[in-house]
Parts: sequence; C-alpha cells; structure tokens
Amino acid sequence: MKNKTFLSIVFLLITISITAQKNNFTRQDTLRGSITPERVWWDLKYYHLDIQVFPETKSIKGKNTIEYTVLKPYQVLQVDLQPPLKITKVTQNGKALKVISEVNAHFVQLEEKQQVGAVNAIVVYYEGKPQEAKRAPWDGGFSWKKDKNNNEFIATSCQGLGASVWWPNKDHMYDEVENIDISVRVPSNLMEVSNGKLKSVEKHNDHTTTYNWTVKNPINNYGVNVNIGDYAHFSEKYNGEAGVLDMNYYVLKYNLEKAKKQFKDAPKMMKAFEHWFGKYPFYKDGYKLVEVPYLGMEHQSSVTYGNKFANGYLGRDLSGTGWGLKFDFIIIHESGHEWFANNITYKDMADMWIHESFTNYSESLFIEYYYGKKAAAEYIIGLRKTIGNRSPIIGKYDVNNSGSGDMYNKGGNMLHTIRQLVNNDEKWREILRGLNSEFYHQTVTTKQIEEYMSQKSGVDLSKVFDQYLRDYRIPEFAYAIRGNQLKYKWNHVLDGFNMPIKVMINGKIKTLQPTDIWKTAQLEGSNPTLKVDENYYVKSKKLD
Repeated sequence: MKNKTFLSIVFLLITISITAQKNNFTRQDTLRGSITPERVWWDLKYYHLDIQVFPETKSIKGKNTIEYTVLKPYQVLQVDLQPPLKITKVTQNGKALKVISEVNAHFVQLEEKQQVGAVNAIVVYYEGKPQEAKRAPWDGGFSWKKDKNNNEFIATSCQGLGASVWWPNKDHMYDEVENIDISVRVPSNLMEVSNGKLKSVEKHNDHTTTYNWTVKNPINNYGVNVNIGDYAHFSEKYNGEAGVLDMNYYVLKYNLEKAKKQFKDAPKMMKAFEHWFGKYPFYKDGYKLVEVPYLGMEHQSSVTYGNKFANGYLGRDLSGTGWGLKFDFIIIHESGHEWFANNITYKDMADMWIHESFTNYSESLFIEYYYGKKAAAEYIIGLRKTIGNRSPIIGKYDVNNSGSGDMYNKGGNMLHTIRQLVNNDEKWREILRGLNSEFYHQTVTTKQIEEYMSQKSGVDLSKVFDQYLRDYRIPEFAYAIRGNQLKYKWNHVLDGFNMPIKVMINGKIKTLQPTDIWKTAQLEGSNPTLKVDENYYVKSKKLD
C-alpha cells in the first residue's frame, strides 16, 4: 500500500509540474516559446559562459559571449534572462548597446549593420540572485544545499523554465549552439563540474578557483549545467562503437566507495544503449555522472545523479514487477536521454514526448539486453498503472508548453505497441539506430519522427500516432462471441483508426484488422475463448 501511495505521489507531481495546461497564454509565453523575428535572423554558433558563484550570498555574476552568423539583415537581437537576474550591460566590439527589456525577453539594439553571412558577437553581462529551485529538477534554478559535512553542495537544473532562469542565452530549443566554453569560479575548497571536458584549472589569490570546461558538440541550453561540491573523482575507459570513450564520475568524497560499486551500471548502460541506439553521440565530450543534491537530470555529457546509490527509483520499483530493482533508475533513464533529448532534440516544447517516451522505453530495452524480452515486456506493461489518460501527450505549440505527463509511461507503451506492428525485432532495432543516425545532433519535429518510423517500418503509423499522442483515449477492442461467430471493432478511436492486433483464440495466435465498424469472423471448436495480446496498449471489452 505504501508503495502504491508513493507511486501515485511521484507521478502526480510529475504531471502537475510538467503537464499543467494553461487556459490562457500570455505574451511572455509567446516570446519564450516562438521563433520571434528577433531570433529567426541569426544562427547561434558559440557561447562562452563565464561566471563566478558566491555561495554565501546565493548569487552569481558574470557574462556570456554569444557568437552568431547573420542569416538576413536585422538590427534587434533577442536575449533571454529571467528575473531576479539583471542584465547590467551588453556590448558589441567593445561598445555598449541599448537594451529594451520586457520581463524575460531583452531586445538588444544593434548599431553596426548586420551583413548577411557575417559572424558577429555580443557580450551580455549580468548578475544577481538566481531563482532558487523549490523542487528540483521539476522546477528551475539553483539548488543551494549543504552536504553532511556542512560543505556547500550546489547545482543547476532548468528544463521546464528554461536555461534563462540562470544564464542569458537564446532560450529556444530550435537553435542549438555548436559548441560552448564554460568557466566557473568558485571557492577553492570546492570543485566545479560542468559539461564536456576539463580544459584547465586556474587558482586565484583570493582563495577562489576557476574551472574551464569545453564542449565540442552541439548542446541544448537546458543541458548546460553547473555542479559544485566537495567532490572526489574516478574514471574509466570504455571501448565503444566509435572508439575509446572517457567515462568520469564525480561524487561527494564520503560517497566514493558506494559510487564505485553503484556506478558499474554506467558501462552496462553504455553497452546496452549502443546496441539499441547506435554509438554514444558525444565521444568528443566524454560521459560523466555527477552527484547532485536532487534526483537527477540529463545534462549532456554531464548526467546528474541523486538516486542515493540504490537500485530502482529511490529504492522502489515503479513497475511493481521486480525488474525495476535490477538497475539504478537514474543512471539508466537519464543516460538514455543522451540519445533521445541530447542527440535528437525537440524543436518545440510541445513535442517533449520525443525525449521522454523513447527514454522511458529505453528502460525496458536495458532490461531486455540483460534479462530477456519477456522481462522487458513485463516491465513496460507494469508501468501502465500510473497512466492517467486525461489529456493529450502533445502540448500547445509556440508557447513553451509541454503536454501530458503520460508522455513517459504511455509514450513508452505506445512505442512498445508500435514494435508489435513492425513485427520484426531486427528491423525495430534498425529503426531506433536509424533515428539516431538520421537525426544525429539535430533538432526535430514530431512530424519528422512519425514519417521516418512509418517509412522505415513499411507500416503507415500516422493514425496510431494520432490516437496515442493527440487524443487522450485508449483504443478499446470490443468483441462478442456467439456460438462460433466473433464480432469485433474498435471503440473510443479517431476516424480512420484501423490498427491490427494480435489475439489468442483457443490458444492460437491470430491477427485481426478491426476498424470502428463491426466485423465478423468464424471461429473453430466449441466454446471458443479470446484474449488480447497484452503487448498492445489497448483496453478490451467482451460484450454479452
């Protein structure tokens, strides 16, 4: 009973924080969520985020250099930064520029003529006390905590509200920066860990130290992170599909021995996911697990971890099958996002299912790799009890709005259902690997993913995607057996929904092609029985 209550609370919180639907969107929602005229004319190339963190005052101060290519002439550039942080100055070629601010959006008035093809840069100076995350990682900001030795333990997380909650940037997912340098100055008794590889460490005379990190691959804004603590470090080399991969681990010093044991799931994860999805997408930047004071997050090449060095989700099996205790949920789930979120990234928040559905499904694929197909199916099916089916998975476009929290477990079960339709495990694996190859380091739309999967599977999946992503209802397979005649149809479906389904009739597998109109079939034997294959995420109803 306690476990069921815990699961209910967990998914209620996820649903509230990620999927709450707004009835009335504001101009701020549009400025944040759309490709505005002040964004569309320039292509983001490079950031150098250079900040100092002051734990004693919970404040930061620094600058971000934003380098861009001019796509068409325009003289106003939108930069995003959320209060209470303040932009103190913006310069181009050393000259201060006028900035017109509208809450989170700041419109830089450029003086030099922006010539098509030119590569220009501005420097945005800012400071203040960033928003403190109240319930990381589901809300955004800084987590200012202490470890058990009373040392500062600090981290950022910002997927929902956006990276502009703590640093100035072009805060829309459609345009990823090609590479970024991150410099963070902290008290010298602490270590700072960010994305990519450590380039250098500079010690200063005022008992502070700057850690300089460099990211060579494209990265989404919310993937950029700062982690500060009294860290110990250990590492290993992994021989993967694209060569030797550096795998680094940063944990609080008193957790080092626990981490060395628990983090053995990391190379196991890498082996399984390279099998299913193709090469790890960020060999140049390496892979890191970094302990933080919240549950965890998929920061690119700097996956954050707070699962208390236990298997399951904080020691619990979300599926209720036992299989969820065979792995560390945060290591597997958040690392799965390296392929689906960080390699393949949605262009608009409404398409967040691309991140969460595939990554939810990756948990069962990890189980399948090590424990078999039956175990994997039991796990994904076990997650269905948490699905709400109250609103669509896809959100509203151009207003930074995600859809239902069902994008996790319902989305994973949708993919498991589609696998049954493909009906060829090797082809299914080719599709998953092909997605990560076709859309390597790209931002994408739902339409692109749907069309690719239909094309490569040879199955028209358009109505399936419509039903599971754009409608909240689950298809109901209604049937009646009278003598040796079977009548069957789909209920609660969109017009044109005609998904085939496997059933067991008198112990024999048969594929039916129901529509929303009654069909009939002749059965053999006396007192025939029918059972729907539970690998399909549908309901069934036997009529008298």
